[in-house]
Amino acid sequence: MNSYSPGRRPRRARGGSRRSGGRPRYQETRSKPPKKTFWQRVAAFFGNESDKGATKPATASANGTQPSRQARRPESVEVSSPRLYVGNLSFDATESDLFELFNGVGHVQNAEVVSYRHNQRSKGFAFVQMQTIEEAKRAVAELHDKEFLGRKLVVSGAKSSEHHARS
Repeated sequence: MNSYSPGRRPRRARGGSRRSGGRPRYQETRSKPPKKTFWQRVAAFFGNESDKGATKPATASANGTQPSRQARRPESVEVSSPRLYVGNLSFDATESDLFELFNGVGHVQNAEVVSYRHNQRSKGFAFVQMQTIEEAKRAVAELHDKEFLGRKLVVSGAKSSEHHARS
């Protein structure tokens, strides 16, 4: 018959754990492979070839919840029309700011900052229409990687609608 005593629990040895199994609390430090994220496990399940063998360490972002994205290098598009893509644009930049900046290089027909519909906040890129292709090429040569409102601009030829449809 079991005896029940409503007093203190029996003491465990110092450093012991509640689990039995005799495993030491602190093991020697070995480098373990980093734990895969959910999407890495899904990709491995479906046989993603680029994920075989090597696992990329997940680096936490500022808030510590999501792994950070790898920075994407902008695609350089040859200038074949007077329409230019302006990337890495400050969120504070306005169409009049772009108009003034590009007017220093050549005649600007139109400048359009792309923004979200629901809150009108800039998406961080814009399109500028120059008068001629030569002015557009000169604008790319002079303004690409130039600092504007605290950020280095990415200026290249804009993809045409037929180029965009093929991609």
